[in-house]
Amino acid sequence: MRLSITPTAIPDVLVLVPHAFEDARGSFAETFNARDFAAATGIDTPFVQDNQSLSLQGVLRGLHYQVKHPQGKLMRVIEGSVFDVAVDLRRSSPSFGRWVGTVLSAENGRQMWIPPGFAHGFVVLGARAQCLYKTTDYWYPACERVLRWDDPAIGIAWPIAFAPQLADKDAHALPLSAVETFR
Repeated sequence: MRLSITPTAIPDVLVLVPHAFEDARGSFAETFNARDFAAATGIDTPFVQDNQSLSLQGVLRGLHYQVKHPQGKLMRVIEGSVFDVAVDLRRSSPSFGRWVGTVLSAENGRQMWIPPGFAHGFVVLGARAQCLYKTTDYWYPACERVLRWDDPAIGIAWPIAFAPQLADKDAHALPLSAVETFR
């Protein structure tokens, strides 16, 4: 697996692009290889769950995270495009409360590594988007928390000019000043 890695403004969050081999028949890309991922990133963690979501135009999901069972996520898009966001919720971090975001699309092949201790969310940028992501821990509904997507204390610059469609839990999320965080 050949991998291009770009650090973000928060060094623990990485943007990865697997190398695609193309010819007249189409293309092939190895999108994940545990040995090569660990060698390229220095992150040697098992992934225990794969998730796939389909979201329609105008949908914003997040900002989700788990306490007690924090999940690292390796996110990619296989159809359409999203603006993907990570917010640092580690109080001991110099980037606590800061966010980074990037466009992930089927076309650009980018993936984003969101470490444990971060809230994660995305907004669909086209008609629909299918996302696949790996997690480093299982989903525990009792441990799930939601950070408000439009909290002015964080100031995420979502690239949208509309009121997004939200799940009920996302619409009633708490601001940074009221959510559980990590040490």
